[in-house]
Amino acid sequence: MDRVERAAGRRASGVCRPLASYINRVYEIGLEDGGFLVAKFYRPGRWTRAALQEEHGFLRELAAAEIPVVAPLADGAGQTLHEEAGIAFAVFPRLGGRPCDEPARAEWLQIGRLIGRIHQVGAGRAAPNRLRFGPRDSAQTHLAFLRDSGALPREVAAGYLETAQRLLDRIAPLFDGVAVQRLHGDLHRMNLLWRPGEGFQAIDFDDMGTGPAIQDLWMLLPDRLPAARPEFELLLEGYGMFAEYDDAQTRLIEPLRALRYLHYAAWCARQLADGGRRLLPPEWGTVDFWRREHADLRRQAQDIADLSG
Repeated sequence: MDRVERAAGRRASGVCRPLASYINRVYEIGLEDGGFLVAKFYRPGRWTRAALQEEHGFLRELAAAEIPVVAPLADGAGQTLHEEAGIAFAVFPRLGGRPCDEPARAEWLQIGRLIGRIHQVGAGRAAPNRLRFGPRDSAQTHLAFLRDSGALPREVAAGYLETAQRLLDRIAPLFDGVAVQRLHGDLHRMNLLWRPGEGFQAIDFDDMGTGPAIQDLWMLLPDRLPAARPEFELLLEGYGMFAEYDDAQTRLIEPLRALRYLHYAAWCARQLADGGRRLLPPEWGTVDFWRREHADLRRQAQDIADLSG
């Protein structure tokens, strides 16, 4: 509370409630003059200071363009990223809302417009210190961490790593020449809040990075194409009001799903390395668990091969 008071220039009331967060430490702080702030203390070692500043800069650009996001608050010196005892932290306004579980036609269009606006701003500047989504970039980082972390049991390690690398080598040419830009990076329905009378708000830009536009579209779909084609077309209709979509990127949906498998596995392994075992499913890390993960990768590789003819 002392650190938040100094950063925000406001007195805390003594109320401090921890909020759910898998990686960082996040608290709701009550204020003497009424209302609340949210303080996010970033887990050391996950991001560089430059990477955090690029996230904050993107959020403040979006807010300046009146795009509904939750941007960090600046102190009197205009700084949004603070540090205490080697731990970086930021202060945000508190925002209410709820996920929209089953968007209707008008809501799919609205979500598409929101993403289009985010990408319109995102295309205006680079983010060299953030993750780059792709089989030669983020996926290789995840695979190297899995290989070196000791999370893979000896019985399955060689087969899993070989299958994953072979899959990445196969899909890598599909990403050649594809336009990339700043984007949310982890845009699924839980990261869209619905606020009655205001519409949708994009939250949690922790995984903000650089990649193809489709990265921010495919995870929102209720099923794989073509079963989710109607929803996808509505998203693109809304999106096209603010940003141009390259239809060739649609072929990247299933390759990006494969990258997501690796992303999730490496994310869990990092949680384990950070002492966060209690946050993982009980069966995570067992030989049977990794055998299922290996089978999922093989099936995904076959699906991609079938789609490419």
